[in-house]
Amino acid sequence: MWLSIAAINMALAVILGAFGAHGLKHLANAQQLAWWQTGTQYFFYHALGLLLLATLMRVLPTLPLKIPFYCIQSGIIIFCGSLYLMALGLPRWLGAITPLGGLCMIAGWLILAWQSLKYH
Repeated sequence: MWLSIAAINMALAVILGAFGAHGLKHLANAQQLAWWQTGTQYFFYHALGLLLLATLMRVLPTLPLKIPFYCIQSGIIIFCGSLYLMALGLPRWLGAITPLGGLCMIAGWLILAWQSLKYH
């Protein structure tokens, strides 16, 4: 299941990146395109991270990786999602929740670091 979720994230990152590069450029202003670009970059980075975690889950099944996976996935949804919504013209107050997504991503990576230290 985890590998499938990571692969779906990767596909969505490509789709949304292409939409931003081709479909949105004539509809959005420079700030909106910048939000879209930032969202897409973070989406790609963290989707790759999920792919890595899913692979680690298969290689090291005793390493507890579900919480980092959930944190990073939540971060993708909140951080990237809020940027995408603002880029599409929804209210800018959504930017207030963007840092919460970033915190989820950071927490996921720090929990991974903690779990890996405990594992070895």
